Amino acid sequence: MPIPQNAPGVDRSLLRDDVFRRLRDAIVDGTFLPGEQLRDADLAAWLGVSRTPVREALLRLGTSGLVVARPGRSTTVSTIDPKAVRDARDVVAAMHVLAVREMAGNLTDAEVERMKDANRRFAAALSAGDIGAAIDADEEFHRVPVTALGNGAIASVLDQFGPVIRRAERARFAADGQASRERHEQLIALLISGDVQGASDLTFDTWHTLSVDDDSSAAQS
Repeated sequence: MPIPQNAPGVDRSLLRDDVFRRLRDAIVDGTFLPGEQLRDADLAAWLGVSRTPVREALLRLGTSGLVVARPGRSTTVSTIDPKAVRDARDVVAAMHVLAVREMAGNLTDAEVERMKDANRRFAAALSAGDIGAAIDADEEFHRVPVTALGNGAIASVLDQFGPVIRRAERARFAADGQASRERHEQLIALLISGDVQGASDLTFDTWHTLSVDDDSSAAQS
């Protein structure tokens, strides 16, 4: 797919993280297809930034497994590797379980409300058929206990492996997002009540409903 000609540029004052998110999302939503070559000059022109933050973003995307870099040759969008998704899922699940175990019964009212608000936006995005917005809201929802815990190591691991999960989540939410909304509501209730084991078990099960078969198609959940 050619570089889009009508996308808004990134404000030059924004941090390199914004460039990373724009490129990550373009891969996740299929703007850039598996196997497509990514040229930093073209991407920089598209986003309206210098080539430096683009190169940095591509390095991060390579670490996350969304692109494959061949030094001196090319950088291409990776295919969805079932084993890579399963491995990332297991790591992401473990990090979220650690967070909810610590935060069950310990979230503030404001933090609980942020989870409820994220779930409302998740449901609204699903109703509107906006899967990208649903994925963003889901990420915000699950990040609340992680942020509340304040464990930088957990956050760093999620930043590395989360992008791989996002591609598989598009198929999950498109197929059956309602089940995810209901699990969100259940998790909020368990966290409020301080049910450590219940919150941990539900979190583990939630992430393990996300699977990819050997034909690289995401399973419904």
